[in-house]
Amino acid sequence: MNYPNYLLLLVFCICQISIAQTILNANGPGNTYEDINAVLAPGFNVIEVPDCSHATSVEHIDEVFDTEMNTNVFRFIAHKTPDNDRCQNFDRQRTEIKTYDKSPDNLLAVEGEIVQYKWKFKIPSDFQVSSSFTHLHQIKSVDGPYASIPMITLTARKATPDRLELRYTPINNQTTIGTADLDLFRGHWVEVTETILYANAGSYDISITKISDNSILFSYNDTSVDMWQDGSSFARPKWGIYRSLNSIDDLQDETVLFNSFSIEENVTLSSTSFKNKIASISLYPNPARSIISIKNIDSNDYDGIKIYDSSGKLVLKKSQNANHNINISSLGKGFYFINIMQKNKTIKVLKCILE
Repeated sequence: MNYPNYLLLLVFCICQISIAQTILNANGPGNTYEDINAVLAPGFNVIEVPDCSHATSVEHIDEVFDTEMNTNVFRFIAHKTPDNDRCQNFDRQRTEIKTYDKSPDNLLAVEGEIVQYKWKFKIPSDFQVSSSFTHLHQIKSVDGPYASIPMITLTARKATPDRLELRYTPINNQTTIGTADLDLFRGHWVEVTETILYANAGSYDISITKISDNSILFSYNDTSVDMWQDGSSFARPKWGIYRSLNSIDDLQDETVLFNSFSIEENVTLSSTSFKNKIASISLYPNPARSIISIKNIDSNDYDGIKIYDSSGKLVLKKSQNANHNINISSLGKGFYFINIMQKNKTIKVLKCILE
């Protein structure tokens, strides 16, 4: 790296992290299950549907043309009877898609990753919901002591008025952390953007926008929240209709339209809080003699460091360590640039004087 370019990097340093994105769109009637599996788990099955409850062949996800969106979309179907949960549980109904352990690695979130999920959906204008739960989306962990309960759930619930709820837990007990009047969503296409930093000191951000006028119907943000269930192997999303039958008289045959599912790993967090976190990273002591410590940083924030001298020459590379200490005793006196690295990209540049 030459010196002038390095100074530009120092002045204009921003958080840029490599991106891996997968998109699932409907492509027209026929072979719907195959189309979904080909994207979310090639050669395997991510479809969780109650087809088995019907005497004749019935598929609970198909593809139809939507005139409002002017494209093909996925239609998720739940019949009031005889549908159940895959002929395994009979107090609930499930028509969902997911990622799971047979999915490609870039569709499975691991600790320390930043993942953004996007999708579009439309519930009918007369959409009916259970007083227990009518889930539309979940983020679930796999393995570990808390895997049975989702970290994040977007659910519709019968109330006065009916509402959309955002529910959260880091361990066992879910709590409602945000609500919106369900009538805001009935009969309208909306787009959801959900960004998660998967870490014990993580972050969670979601916004739901009405597509017809770009108005924000719901938003929630927490920049200091536990978003990793300890003992988990990975976390994964689910989408569809998953509803309780405890109050079946409240329900009817239902369809929900979905499309434009996107899973994007290692996106750039642009929130002010994340920028503030990066800005707060510092070195101590500075000036230094032999050991410097990186302050205000977590282990999942970076992979390692690269040190350049005042001419822009790389003189030292170090891996991330638990106490964030760096031995620089091998370097001579002078002025150095300390690059904090994540996914082979610089997220922070610090200046250090070695005496």
